[in-house]
Amino acid sequence: MSNSAVAAAPDERLAQVGLFRRLLLRPEIGALLGALLIYIIFSLAAPEIFPSIRGAARFLDPTATLGIMAVAVALLMIGGEFDLSAGVMTGTTGLIFSYLTTSDCLNVAWLGLGNGQECFNFGLDVWSAMLVALVIALAIGFLNGLLVVRTELPSFIVTLGTFFILRGVNVGVTRLMTEQVRVTNIDDASGYLTAQRLLNAEFMMFGENFRSSLIWMILITIIATWILLRTRVGSWIFAIGGDYNAARSIGVPAAKVKIGLFMATAGAGWLVGIMTALRLRSTVASQGVGQEFIFIIAAVIGGCLLTGGDGSAIGAAIGALVFGMTRTGITFAGWETDWLFAFLGVMLMAAVFANNFIRNQARNLRMAETRQRDKLEEEE
Repeated sequence: MSNSAVAAAPDERLAQVGLFRRLLLRPEIGALLGALLIYIIFSLAAPEIFPSIRGAARFLDPTATLGIMAVAVALLMIGGEFDLSAGVMTGTTGLIFSYLTTSDCLNVAWLGLGNGQECFNFGLDVWSAMLVALVIALAIGFLNGLLVVRTELPSFIVTLGTFFILRGVNVGVTRLMTEQVRVTNIDDASGYLTAQRLLNAEFMMFGENFRSSLIWMILITIIATWILLRTRVGSWIFAIGGDYNAARSIGVPAAKVKIGLFMATAGAGWLVGIMTALRLRSTVASQGVGQEFIFIIAAVIGGCLLTGGDGSAIGAAIGALVFGMTRTGITFAGWETDWLFAFLGVMLMAAVFANNFIRNQARNLRMAETRQRDKLEEEE
């Protein structure tokens, strides 16, 4: 036998790890299996509509906007942080956008822009209002990240404070400007129809109407996955989530990466807030309140560890799909909707246990491979 043939032959002392076990260690596999189980359950409970194209269109509708936020939150969680203001951010950006585009009378005397007795509106077109809302959202995300990095306080506390501030401002300012908790008539603004077609239009596929927000979710998931798995920034995100100080000591710009992740989450909140405002032609002051926990649940179901350092953008999108199927499937099956959050709680606990099992299996696999390589090197 030639030397090249000997070199090419696998060393029999190295254990072969099967493809199934390798796949099982992927963080999104648990979410995929859970989604398949949920699909089977509701297909049996509501066989007339759930497994049909119509049923898919229905459960993919809430999945899309939730998936956009879940992917952004997943990146932040992989980086070792939380953002409890992510939900209310969708309401804040939607309200800012609505204030600037509505044709309704606004009381802005308290801002020094009127006497409160005359009709006033800002009169911005949709695109300018979207830009202003985006700048404010990114500024809030930057402030969240800066406070976390500079004070070294837990992001849970910092963003919880941001949550309460934004929630109070949303309600207080909306009441001052409109004497109610809703801003309406944004569809009269210039550019509304074009923006609505771009961000939240309906399109026909397989004889059913789907929304363009689904395309945005898929696109964002692909970009996030590429960043995580194919770029230096992705490696930095995993590194700072695994050990912030160790990552910083080897030259990772940890502070900038964390601030960027908070800004990305705020940017996702802006996108979802604008989509919702365009769809409903209005924004309510309570929009997004409580949704931050749904985003986190979707990310955890998708394989993100609560301790950071591991996770998947694809898994987060699948976690959003689990929520969308559950929410719609309960309605289709005629079950009491009060059970929705109990069901999500069970899914969260199951995901945590599954993620812990997968992490232990992955660690054991890496340790076994390391021992085998060390043994081989010693024998040679």
